[in-house]
Amino acid sequence: MLKVGLLTGREWSFPPAFIAEVARRDEGVVVEYVTLGGTSMDEPVPYAVIFDRISHEVPYYRTYLKHAVLQGCTVVNNPFMWSADDKLFDATLATKLGVASPKTIVLPNREYVPGIHHEESLKNLKYPLDWKAIADFIGMPCILKDAHGGGWKEVYVCRSLDELIHHYDSSGQLTMIVQEFIEWDQFIRCLSLGQRDVLPMKYDPKERRYLVEHEHLSAQLGKRIVDDSLTLMRALGYDMCSLEFAVRDGIPYAIDFMNPAPDMDLNSLTPHYFDWAVKGMADLAIRLAKAAAPMRDPRAGQFLLGRREGRA
Repeated sequence: MLKVGLLTGREWSFPPAFIAEVARRDEGVVVEYVTLGGTSMDEPVPYAVIFDRISHEVPYYRTYLKHAVLQGCTVVNNPFMWSADDKLFDATLATKLGVASPKTIVLPNREYVPGIHHEESLKNLKYPLDWKAIADFIGMPCILKDAHGGGWKEVYVCRSLDELIHHYDSSGQLTMIVQEFIEWDQFIRCLSLGQRDVLPMKYDPKERRYLVEHEHLSAQLGKRIVDDSLTLMRALGYDMCSLEFAVRDGIPYAIDFMNPAPDMDLNSLTPHYFDWAVKGMADLAIRLAKAAAPMRDPRAGQFLLGRREGRA
């Protein structure tokens, strides 16, 4: 019996449904909750695959997952890739890949940890910031948000330069980005699984809810959003992720796509999309468990790259 481990937090609906769906398939694969209580170096990992839903909030889990990769376990998502999760990297990667992205600037921190002496420790920073040049490049209105944040926290719509500076001055030690505000005609949130399956869903960011409307995209726009999603996921090596696209004048702008522990709650996704997510994750778990590869030579550094999958 091939074992798949699940690391999860407070979520209540997805884990038991996922475990039951894999068991129902009777494919020689079983999913169980990972149990940890201290990990020694070179300790064997009993799982072919581990799905990580919570290590962004529990540092010990992230440490264990990097150990698991070295022991030959496939971790979804690659724990070494999480360090790239910031919104300037988002915008830069999308631009390099030819995916439309809002204009973005990352700003120096407003405040620093104790021990940072502004004159001695920050010799590489220009001061003061050229706020006019920033505003001229980005345009108004604009978005100011935490470069490492999520869940709509620390996000401000700024309609003037004074408003932008005001919110920046209250950002503390957060690293903030200022980003072009896309006045969207349509807003799409995608769930992407396994670097091959993408479900584009109509989403209302104001109400923060999914709308089950199957014909909400034209064939051409839907294909572009799916293709852009797969381009981004394959570059990142992510096997589960949510991606957001704001559509303006027929062009989908990737505004947020590094969400490697996407929301899979029944109440959020609605029963229709929840069923798709559970079945898709079960397909992925079985496929990856059966395709488990032997541990690669760590001297080559390939473990840092995670799993890659070409076009199917």
